[in-house]
Amino acid sequence: METPRVASLLDFKGKVVLVTGAGGGLGRGIAARFAEAGAAVVAHYRQSAGPAEALVREITQRGGRAVAVAGDLTRAEDVERLMANAVESLGRLDVLVNNAGTYPVAGLLEMTAAQWDEVMASNLRSAFLCTQAAARRMAGQRSGPQRGDGLETGGAIVNITSIEAESPARGHSHYNAAKAGLLMLTRASAQELAGLGIRVNAVAPGLIWREGIEEAWPDGVARWKRAAPLERLGTAEDVADACLFLASPGARWITGASLAVDGGVLTRPSF
Repeated sequence: METPRVASLLDFKGKVVLVTGAGGGLGRGIAARFAEAGAAVVAHYRQSAGPAEALVREITQRGGRAVAVAGDLTRAEDVERLMANAVESLGRLDVLVNNAGTYPVAGLLEMTAAQWDEVMASNLRSAFLCTQAAARRMAGQRSGPQRGDGLETGGAIVNITSIEAESPARGHSHYNAAKAGLLMLTRASAQELAGLGIRVNAVAPGLIWREGIEEAWPDGVARWKRAAPLERLGTAEDVADACLFLASPGARWITGASLAVDGGVLTRPSF
């Protein structure tokens, strides 16, 4: 069995990576990091056209390749168009990062069925549709003898879940349930797609810094820093680097796994 050289593990030159929700802070950071690693990037967005297009300009000005594509990922026809656009624009599809989703707050007893459905659709249905459509294309472009050692793969899928998939938060019962469902979709997809050479893993972020969070939620930020052994909020780059690893040959024998990127907050004693 041939093992890839260490220096090549995070080299994504010649690879095409699709990041959903790349108009937001976390998705933008993930897409930018893959571009820095040499990948051509498809930056999906739903409404944030300005940030997604600015990201594409930044990547292309540095000599990279990138396109921005709009779409409502709860609609199968939009997902199909997104995947077709990615392959037509950049030639293939090697990595999918399912990052798109919403994060609203609503108490369980006050929550409407429409609010529940919206969160399930944006966080879970969208990932299912994208996984299915991307995997079909990854499987179709696979060629050559298959050695079974994990080095020749059809592609990689990384789902952005949350530590709330396993540690629920108040006011987020719909989000907690959707992310827990995405975690199980990760495991089920890993099992079913392995025969096609497609690995599927999850990254579970904790609280990620965004512009203005300290002013908008000072008590929450303070509580988080006290609870996290590493005593800070995460950054988009912290999450992106975990995605890079799981999509890379460095994770060639890893599938169905969930990697917590939370500064150690889940290690906090319960009593």
